[in-house]
Amino acid sequence: MGLYDRDYSHGPEPGFHVSKPTTATMQLVLITGAAYLVQWLARPMVEQLFALRADWIVRPWRAYELLTYGFLHSTVDVGHILINMLILFMFGREIEYRYGRREFVVFYLAGMVVSGLVWSVSELLSIGPAALRAMPPNLLPGVVGASGAITAVVALFALNFPRRQVLFMFIIPMPMWLAAVIGILYDIRGAIARDPNDNVAFMAHLGGALFGVLYFKFNWSLSRFLPEDFRLRMPRHRPKLRVHEPEEEPDDLAVKLDAILKKIQDEGQDSLTWNERRLLEKASRRYQQKRK
Repeated sequence: MGLYDRDYSHGPEPGFHVSKPTTATMQLVLITGAAYLVQWLARPMVEQLFALRADWIVRPWRAYELLTYGFLHSTVDVGHILINMLILFMFGREIEYRYGRREFVVFYLAGMVVSGLVWSVSELLSIGPAALRAMPPNLLPGVVGASGAITAVVALFALNFPRRQVLFMFIIPMPMWLAAVIGILYDIRGAIARDPNDNVAFMAHLGGALFGVLYFKFNWSLSRFLPEDFRLRMPRHRPKLRVHEPEEEPDDLAVKLDAILKKIQDEGQDSLTWNERRLLEKASRRYQQKRK
């Protein structure tokens, strides 16, 4: 049996299939979609409890909003969540593969918190703590949406794959680095203008972009601060691995290859040691020769 004959290397079989999502990116999309549905069903209560309000800085017991706001979106404009989730799907999968499932989830959530912090500080400096305390709840500035975290993902993607060709605004082809620069310049312009009629949280976008740049520049590894068993869990069927023809593939080699492929799935290809890379390449060459 060759390396590419294993169950987990097979593509999907022809026909219509319904299966649970296997990537953290798709799991985040589904979780965000489910939160949006709950928001639709109980909008006033959900938004009052979980949207990010500028006064949390003077009421720190509401700091949880720095995380929950990113799973809510505008119920007036359904395009808000559709565009955000499309962009997350487009760029998140490769970032997840590049850094590993666990690290990607932590990076995404941290980007959400950092972008919310940047937005909150900008509002605090603009309004002032005393005015925030005295402001009626219905007049408090608020923000919902995953745009800040997604901007962090896009910035990190642009730094990892700067020459990748993308369709800016889904129409104009250009390299990824240029599309990212145009997006950041647009957010800077919006943040400076501070148009009261504009409902875009430009400072949250800029906070996410800054976080993505710093993460890449300093090569941070955020998941190392978390317990080893931390992961985004969703029940899913795990196919059983079958090893055939033991005379052609020793059991110890099969076990080592399974562990290497599992490590790539969980932590990304850059997590492999030199010996693991060498073993994978050696096995691949051997199996390719057998297939001829």
